[in-house]
Amino acid sequence: MLYPLKFNSILMPKIWGGQKLKSIYPYAQNFDNIGESWLLSAVSGNESVVVDGFLKDNTLPELLEVYLNDLVGDEVYKRYGNDFPLLVKIIDASDDLSIQVHPNDSIAKARHNSFGKNEMWYVLDCEIDAFIYAGFNRAITQSQYLKAVENNTLADYLQRHTVKKGDYIYIPAGCVHSIGRGCTIMEIQQSSDITYRIYDFDRTDDKGNRRELHTEQALDAIDFDNWYKTISSAQLIDNQLIKIVENEYFKTLIMIVSKVQELDLSEIDSFVIISVVEGTLNLNHPSGKTIINTWETVLLPASLQTVILNPNPKAKVLLSYVS
Repeated sequence: MLYPLKFNSILMPKIWGGQKLKSIYPYAQNFDNIGESWLLSAVSGNESVVVDGFLKDNTLPELLEVYLNDLVGDEVYKRYGNDFPLLVKIIDASDDLSIQVHPNDSIAKARHNSFGKNEMWYVLDCEIDAFIYAGFNRAITQSQYLKAVENNTLADYLQRHTVKKGDYIYIPAGCVHSIGRGCTIMEIQQSSDITYRIYDFDRTDDKGNRRELHTEQALDAIDFDNWYKTISSAQLIDNQLIKIVENEYFKTLIMIVSKVQELDLSEIDSFVIISVVEGTLNLNHPSGKTIINTWETVLLPASLQTVILNPNPKAKVLLSYVS
């Protein structure tokens, strides 16, 4: 019988990364500037590995090859086959990320034989006055965009959103964006690592080299029509699921769990990803008990019909699945 699956965290040093994730991962002390922790991934070369149970040491793609729709659900398997469709990561930015854009499915398929990258961000923590860029602050033409890129003034055309803990935003493919310094964010996205870097603030690495830019590829990927974006925060009521993001790729709900309760999964024809953003959650299931600590993620196989949520003493969780 399949059971709730915990995976290793894949740590990614980044030029803009910070030190916050070292407090979570004791084995990360030798890493400098950890920018990302991939919590659930089937991206080639960065596949998550099960850490406990009889499936320990199996990768996520290996599980999918064996368990098929029992792992991901009938409709998800019909749609994606042996390609796991989502990726979950934590981003810790001690400096601004590059201004960038991700391609949609058609562009990503043609250029990279990959999924596109639609994503959502949930702010786990942030410094005072931390911000993100998402979308343009006015209608802009391609020629205006190119001139701004040439003059290094693109940030002047972007929407700057001040953020606080608990805020969230949906970033569709084609939306120009950047995460500002001082933000720690959980990102739920399509399973893709394709990024077109537009502007990198002229920074260099420790060898004096600048990172590659992809301004020509980005031009075709930007959605100049769908330019306005808003950031939100949910009004939460204990023990009630609240939908915060829904699109053709995934749905994400949020809930404060403050009492022991059953989570009925029987009507969801998909795997479910549980991510604890605050507190600790004990997950009781037919195979035993799984503890999910703050900023950890567990994959619930589609064949699992129900689990018991037991907070310790309270937990705030995100639930994500293919809608």
